[in-house]
Amino acid sequence: MGIVRYMAKEMMKEIGNKSREFYEFVLPPVDMYLEDGHLVVVIDLPGFDKKDIKLTLHKNILSVKAEKQDSQKENMVCKQRPNMVDKKILLPAHIKEGEDSISSAKFVQGVMTIKIPVSQKGKQISIE
Repeated sequence: MGIVRYMAKEMMKEIGNKSREFYEFVLPPVDMYLEDGHLVVVIDLPGFDKKDIKLTLHKNILSVKAEKQDSQKENMVCKQRPNMVDKKILLPAHIKEGEDSISSAKFVQGVMTIKIPVSQKGKQISIE
């Protein structure tokens, strides 16, 4: 293999590593909305199996950890798909007192949907 091809291959590997590291740090994409007294959190985790994912909730911080085995290919040119995700999400709602638990979590086709019971805090203010 010529030196130019070798350097191009090594450069593509490095770009792929940086891209994967960026994904692991910044992503996965998260959507949140309120529905029937629950905060619904939707997280994209493509490429992971249900057994690879761990969810924990402490007060109003949701932790999402996912890790899979890296399948090393001998002739890999570019690798951008992440092997792990470790994300802490500050939830924008008050979790019901004494209910530091997730009421339901479903993982279908790479998308995790989590329902967390929330309480209504604050006081309505009437406007005259």
